[in-house]
Amino acid sequence: MERVTHDGRDTAYRVSDRGGSGPTICFVHGSGGSKDVWKSQARLSDRFPTVALDLSGHGDSDDVDAPAGPEALDAYADDVAAVVAATGATVVCGNSLGGAVALRVALERDIALDGLVLAGTGAKLSVAEPLLDGLATDFNRAIDALHEPDRLFHDAPAEYVELSRAGMRACGRAVTERDFRVCHAFDVRDRLGEIETPSLAVVGEHDTLTPPSYHDFLADRIDDCERATIDGAAHLAMLEQPAAFNAALSSFLGRRSANTTE
Repeated sequence: MERVTHDGRDTAYRVSDRGGSGPTICFVHGSGGSKDVWKSQARLSDRFPTVALDLSGHGDSDDVDAPAGPEALDAYADDVAAVVAATGATVVCGNSLGGAVALRVALERDIALDGLVLAGTGAKLSVAEPLLDGLATDFNRAIDALHEPDRLFHDAPAEYVELSRAGMRACGRAVTERDFRVCHAFDVRDRLGEIETPSLAVVGEHDTLTPPSYHDFLADRIDDCERATIDGAAHLAMLEQPAAFNAALSSFLGRRSANTTE
């Protein structure tokens, strides 16, 4: 594990590089998550070096004193920008909240990116009021709700589900609620036309948290955006169907690399 210091705090990240010559990918987790959700994407590092970070207050990273909303989203974008600068990553891949952070980076940070991967996310991420209420008053109930069928997982092994529950409990109620409130306030539907980075919108076919229609919208409104569906998966497609997810990502980046060398 490595760390970068910025804005008065440390952000932790993990690098996997098995000699890949493609662009380095920076992976950004979702609400209540950590870099560990991207463990299966390290398999890509023989083609594309990978970096997975913990956003502020998650995993091994220091927390930040920022209210839920644009301030916390900006802090998370600063985390990603610092890791990108430290590692030379030129592709950002974000899931859910991480997708919102990736879009914030693309829109608000002066960073040259070769690719933007928006996985299980959307241009607007409204959260149902019962879930927001549960996060504020009954964290265990909220965790149960998120692990109902076709939310985080479609048909994952029981040990994956329990690891996900444990990870959310370790992140804690306050940070997880902040994450979901950041999502609830997020809306860049009217700014997608500003994105010039080649993009991929990829979603699990059974995802009811950020359904396929969200990704159709991204693909329609971002000028250069491909679209992919991961069969047999829900919101955490990179965990539930890692081989298919990695294939979609590799295919996208492979085509983009070929285009830039022609």
